[in-house]
Amino acid sequence: MTWQDIVFSIGQWIFIVALIPLLFSKDKPALSSSLMTGTVLAVFAFTYSTLSLWTASTSTILTAGAWFTLAIQKYRLDRKKSALLTNGLAEKKTP
Repeated sequence: MTWQDIVFSIGQWIFIVALIPLLFSKDKPALSSSLMTGTVLAVFAFTYSTLSLWTASTSTILTAGAWFTLAIQKYRLDRKKSALLTNGLAEKKTP
């Protein structure tokens, strides 16, 4: 384990801790932002693994997983809102 592995890992764990309130919040970041961030972090994790920075790779893939979880939450929330709006409009149009 090199010092770079430790530094990258500590940074990712700080990001994970910072994301915890957002994972349990009703407000979510935009779907596109969550997907893009998760994808870039997954690429970083792969890159770290090719450099044998295993701790950094593991912590980065966990951070990417948190962002993908936020993306899924946002998608479900948007779908639910869309269904409610659609049903609400349909009920108003029906006499």
